Amino acid sequence: MESRATVVHEARADRASVDEPPAPQRTAGQRSARLPRDERRAQLLSAAQEVFVANGYHGAAMDEIAETAHVSKPVLYQHFPSKRELYLALLDSHLSSLTDLMLGALSSTVDNKERVQAVMRAYYRFIASDDQAHRLVFESDLINDPDVSSRLETFNKTFADAVARVIAEDTKLPHLEAQLLGRGLAGMAQVSARYWLETDGNLDLDVASDLIYRLAWRGISRFPKET
Repeated sequence: MESRATVVHEARADRASVDEPPAPQRTAGQRSARLPRDERRAQLLSAAQEVFVANGYHGAAMDEIAETAHVSKPVLYQHFPSKRELYLALLDSHLSSLTDLMLGALSSTVDNKERVQAVMRAYYRFIASDDQAHRLVFESDLINDPDVSSRLETFNKTFADAVARVIAEDTKLPHLEAQLLGRGLAGMAQVSARYWLETDGNLDLDVASDLIYRLAWRGISRFPKET
């Protein structure tokens, strides 16, 4: 079984294993060298995430994001014309990754019991490997903004609909009933994982995700199949 600390360590080790030359040392306030556009964009997004998570959207300033990224403000604005566009780009990136992760877990097996386990495990691993991303997506002070809430709803609907299709096929429940169950399972993963994050590693990742998987499976497996 793996603790949150172990998963985080492994994720960081994987990233560190890429054969890259050591980054040049910079003094405080020194600007970074010219980078290809994609690399610069990734650098700016990483810096923005750090500032958004630390200060919230409303407390974050483009000056601080530029300073954290070691670039000038004009460089930052060349890539992202506003703080809002920068935040939405981060949100889109994380939701896309999480969507791919959830759909991948659902399609990883045809055994529904194993599917539920895979989905719960994948969700917890996403949080364990990058809790900043999870906080930015689900705990932002911009969460009631129409553009942000619509993106979150699209993610929730995509995930829940994918679960609902499996439920409907297996149980022959009507579409709306299967969708409700899909939303319930998706919500169970999100709410329980957010609480698990607050335990700060005191509850083992595998233990936590398996508890929720067992709760979910014991509920959904009670629905009869039609022959």
